[in-house]
Amino acid sequence: MTSMFKSPLLISSLSLSFLAACGKPAPAPEPTEPQSVQSAPAKAVARLSIHNPSDFLRSQEPIYLAAADLGLAETEVQNSGFIATDSKGQLPSQWIDRNADGEKDTLLISPTLSAGETLDLQITAGTATEQPKQTQAEISQKTGGQWQDKKYVGGSFENVSSLTPPPQYTDHSEFIRYEGPGIESDKVAYRIYLDWRNGFDIFGNKTGKPILDQIGQDGYSSYHEMLPWGTDVLKVGKAVGAGGFGYWDGSKVERVSKLDGHTVTIIENGPLYSAMTIDYKNWQIAGKTLDVKAHLSMTAGSRLLHNRLTLSQPLDNLALGIVKLPDTQLLTGTLESSGHTYTYLATYGKQSLDGSNLGMAILFKRGKLEQLTTDEHNHVAVMNVSGQHLEYYLLGAWQHELNGISNEQQFVEYLQQEVERLTLQPRLRLKTELTKAQTSQPLTSERALYWSQQLANSELKRQAGQYYWGGWDTERDRPVSFEYTTGLLVQAFDDLNKYAPNPAYQAVISKMADSFVAADGTIHSYDASKFNIDSINSGNALLRVYEQTKEPKYQLAVQALREQLKHHPKTSNGAFWHKKIYPHQLWLDGVYMGMPFLAYYSSLFEQGASLEQAVHEFVVTREQLRDDKTGLYFHAWDESKQMDWADKETGRSAYFWGRAIGWLGMALVDVLDYIPADNTELRQPLLTMVTELAADLARYQDAESGVWYQIMDKAGERGNYLESSGSSMFVYFYAKAINKGYLPKEQYLEISKKAWQGLLNEFVLVHPDGSISLTNMVQVAGLGAGRDGSYHYYMSEPIYRNDSKGTGPFIMAGVQMAQLLKD
Repeated sequence: MTSMFKSPLLISSLSLSFLAACGKPAPAPEPTEPQSVQSAPAKAVARLSIHNPSDFLRSQEPIYLAAADLGLAETEVQNSGFIATDSKGQLPSQWIDRNADGEKDTLLISPTLSAGETLDLQITAGTATEQPKQTQAEISQKTGGQWQDKKYVGGSFENVSSLTPPPQYTDHSEFIRYEGPGIESDKVAYRIYLDWRNGFDIFGNKTGKPILDQIGQDGYSSYHEMLPWGTDVLKVGKAVGAGGFGYWDGSKVERVSKLDGHTVTIIENGPLYSAMTIDYKNWQIAGKTLDVKAHLSMTAGSRLLHNRLTLSQPLDNLALGIVKLPDTQLLTGTLESSGHTYTYLATYGKQSLDGSNLGMAILFKRGKLEQLTTDEHNHVAVMNVSGQHLEYYLLGAWQHELNGISNEQQFVEYLQQEVERLTLQPRLRLKTELTKAQTSQPLTSERALYWSQQLANSELKRQAGQYYWGGWDTERDRPVSFEYTTGLLVQAFDDLNKYAPNPAYQAVISKMADSFVAADGTIHSYDASKFNIDSINSGNALLRVYEQTKEPKYQLAVQALREQLKHHPKTSNGAFWHKKIYPHQLWLDGVYMGMPFLAYYSSLFEQGASLEQAVHEFVVTREQLRDDKTGLYFHAWDESKQMDWADKETGRSAYFWGRAIGWLGMALVDVLDYIPADNTELRQPLLTMVTELAADLARYQDAESGVWYQIMDKAGERGNYLESSGSSMFVYFYAKAINKGYLPKEQYLEISKKAWQGLLNEFVLVHPDGSISLTNMVQVAGLGAGRDGSYHYYMSEPIYRNDSKGTGPFIMAGVQMAQLLKD
């Protein structure tokens, strides 16, 4: 199965006001077996724990579990029932077609979680309890009448599953009930004009139950009047309405009006989840002709309409809008936040057609926003669609809905909670029987190698085969570039290929290098003037290919990278700045990005002349970032002490981020590869750091799971979670240090084995097709540019899977474990 959107294990919900000191319940402990609630044992396929990281109740939180993640093939899903139960009984659930391919592929669970609560449940074979209907999606056309010019006369309405209006159809043709498809929850309903206007409209609901099937049955005027169910509350006019989309031409929004037609398909019409797609064919805009697919969905208990847009080709300046109405207050969420943080553009006031209060909002990721602006009819958020996908949410909150929001303060508080729900994801720990059967096999050298190969083979199909100049990075929805994530995964394939040769692995390595490096040594997409040390890491892959081929172009390419380091700005004590845009700052990440390359290059081309400089980077790092009390390393140091995340006395950031320390650990053991064994004086500072770090990491290894937390010394804090990329790096560090003789095997073998087994138990998911995924990895973390270095910040970054920052180190770790466990 393929998805229109690549997503983490779940799509859920953040607030800009998460409290760091919000209690200390343990986050998402090992799922426990809930007490059986059935008279006969049911076939259990998985156990799951869900942790609410927020300090407020999350009602009917949508949790999405792909069938493949549960270890279920499509045929099993179609032929058998599977449900979620906890100690109290069955949870509300619905099997859905998440990717709109016509097959049920995802189990939606709808639990209610109190602040900080962890819910343990199991997924078993069983028959789902019938749920009250809380969502609805429909499209209804007239039949039995006839067209007279552009108006359909006579006939009656009939609901259909798919509809492509005829060419003569336009606004007010009286052919489609309420002029387009509708979708709703038990709180609010939306309709989308299926004509040149492409407006998004709102039906206010007073009942607390779905009402779309009642609307417009008697014609085209009644829903403008207050009725027992509610009323049409919005005047869309010449705007895009309540969160509609179009194109920003620099001065105004151009609606999706010039096109060859629409097709609506109802994907789901269920009790907890309803969805539909609208296909816009041949939209002529900005000198382009493109197709757009809108995938619209709603879940029970929520006002949010989720819109996932897929474009047939990239289009800059996609516009999201809210109709501009008099006597309303314009509201915006914070823009001083991480790019992955959700924020909003909203209005509130007496803007309902019935004169009552109405709030409208669009919610989107901060990093996608180009600008907030306005035209005659709309408040506008202009979005950066770097690739071919954009997702956002829209909502309406009417004063007269059942238990509704009645004033602006309540609306703002509600928006802040919705922002938190979208950004701060519930913490999941999923254990499946299919995975357990394989990961519980005895730990041997062969099995360690097997898991590296399995993940590498899975990545060949998912992403690694595209890691070349001209390829497409599906993780980031943009062209592949010469950045550290590209080189990291390629280096992992090279490590694996050296230990267990495979032509497919070599092909990935060769194609990446050959495609990025031109005949004259120019590296496509590399810009030395940015002085970004992240750009240096992929040079390691080029050095490896140069050693294999001796092709001059690779030597020219790595010389260009070395030249950057010669001019790269440094702190007063000689450490490389992380980037030109981050002046005076040393980050742990940057030590790995630059120093293994510098040492490798120097050993090949400089007779080791720069090895002392590489070691000096570690010495400064230890002096400035190692904490005397814990032995752990802070993420970064700002020599100027001007950044908002920097301590005003020390310049240090505030937290011990796992992956940052993982980068340092890998850098230590990799740089030692290039310092001659007889140069004991130069090696000693690194060996001392290896010994210290090994002992300090062991103290923070989770005793139960064997792996490490996102924030390493905050195991009991709300929202903290076991994280796979940093944990994989630590396994690599331990295993390689033992293999190289830097650490005593008798002291650290069991720690390494426990950590490797922990990676398998906690983070590996085996899918029915034999592929595997590595889950629960933080996508990214940095400092500055809206990232304030707070605990809340580190918790708010997205939790992903199969990102090369985790898959690369896992593959490398497996190779080292295979060597370590070899008889």
